[in-house]
Amino acid sequence: MTKSRAPKFSMETVDGRTLRVAIWRASKATTKLPILFFNGIGANIEAMAPMAELLDDRDFITFDMPGIGGSPDPVVPYNALMMARIAALLLDRFEMPIVDVMGVSWGGAMAQQFALQNGTRTNKLILVATSAGMLMVPGNPAALVKMADPRRYIDPDFMAKHFKTLYGGMAGNKAEHIGRITPPSKTGYFYQLMAMMGWTSAPFLPFMKTETLIMMGDDDQIVPLANGKFLNFLIPNSELFVVANGGHLFLLSHVEQSISAIRTFLDRNADAARKAA
Repeated sequence: MTKSRAPKFSMETVDGRTLRVAIWRASKATTKLPILFFNGIGANIEAMAPMAELLDDRDFITFDMPGIGGSPDPVVPYNALMMARIAALLLDRFEMPIVDVMGVSWGGAMAQQFALQNGTRTNKLILVATSAGMLMVPGNPAALVKMADPRRYIDPDFMAKHFKTLYGGMAGNKAEHIGRITPPSKTGYFYQLMAMMGWTSAPFLPFMKTETLIMMGDDDQIVPLANGKFLNFLIPNSELFVVANGGHLFLLSHVEQSISAIRTFLDRNADAARKAA
């Protein structure tokens, strides 16, 4: 197991929005590209920190969405296009001209939007437990009802009781995951839900040239595997990696398998990207 590394946090104001940003620096000098990471809905930076710590051979940058984690509440609503622009401006601030982009669930939609909007600075794309947006195949109704309930963040007992329904195949590390969660504000959670209302990437994905890894769990109660197959069909230069018995949080429950797939994908044919950067 790789030794963990600590992130450096800062508050950055970009395009009038103040965001809590975290950067994990590579454990040693590297020519590998940084990873820009977009988290799931309502999830703060710490929720996926274990994955960032394990990918220690490259820089890793992420941020809390407005009203989520340590980012102040949004004053006005936002959408995916606006946040993709802000993410690009953040990369400018930290001198990261070209990145590999990764997103989980809601963040997978943001990752798609960023890649479509910033194709010249997106080297590779990793989409985890996500969909093409409005055209998605819906998940288990019991899981979706509980997913939309903000008590899953605010009430630890509610989260613990419904964990299996919400996250499928994740059997271990339940208490540890719950302990890393900071409840979003009601405004932050609502605006994040609203940001993707009516959004879909489906008409644009067939024209995207970015090399893409789609990672799905076959026991995902929230975003069923069919959505990954649909993305794989739409994106020309893509491949599908399925985690057996993986739920919505398979990145945390099937750690070694997930990290191995990510490393293999990112390191494959990486020389050209390093020269371009």
